Amino acid sequence: MIHGLGDAVAALGAARRHGVPLLLLSAPGAARAAGAAWWREVIAQARAAVPGADATAVLDCAGEPGMALAAIREGVEAIALDAGGDTRARIADIARQAGVALVSPDRDDALDLAATDDPQAACEKLFASAPDGVANGRALG
Repeated sequence: MIHGLGDAVAALGAARRHGVPLLLLSAPGAARAAGAAWWREVIAQARAAVPGADATAVLDCAGEPGMALAAIREGVEAIALDAGGDTRARIADIARQAGVALVSPDRDDALDLAATDDPQAACEKLFASAPDGVANGRALG
């Protein structure tokens, strides 16, 4: 789980060095707290700083369909939305039409980079300890 540009660059750099894909996940509810435009720009700047890293960036919209729609309009690549039934189905359809993935990430195995003083070292340790150089795709959420 990343909380800003430094976290994103650290995670992408470690993933690229270890040749593993990863999931960059915003903090829960970050769509409301920071906004979709902020997320889109953080991810764009991190990818520019670490070209060639294989990652999917997911903005968490909590249970707010309006935030999910705003994120889709902003052009983020993937969103997480804690909604069910017809609401989720409608948002999923809109997201699909816009080329945005709607995902349900598992945060149980996520490494929250806010919990470390050295995001780079935490990411390196995580990827170095993965069996046969394969990291859990949910490892950085």
